[in-house]
Amino acid sequence: MKKDIHPEYKEVIFWDTSSDFKFMTKSTMTSEETIKWEDGNEYPVVKIEVSSASHPFYTGKKLFVDTAGRVEKFNKRYKKK
Repeated sequence: MKKDIHPEYKEVIFWDTSSDFKFMTKSTMTSEETIKWEDGNEYPVVKIEVSSASHPFYTGKKLFVDTAGRVEKFNKRYKKK
């Protein structure tokens, strides 16, 4: 592999904010925020809205995820005049 062209691949904590579920995996994503993990080390944390802990397909429950007005924006943009 060529040197200095690939992003850094390191351990990162993903935090599902809707279900307060955290898991550690390796990723090229980075964040300024850090969190102390169970092993006592600090890792960058990436906040996400949906994971397997909160997705309706995996949980079997319906979940309302706020889409920050996407439907309203769509209706406003394409409303007949």
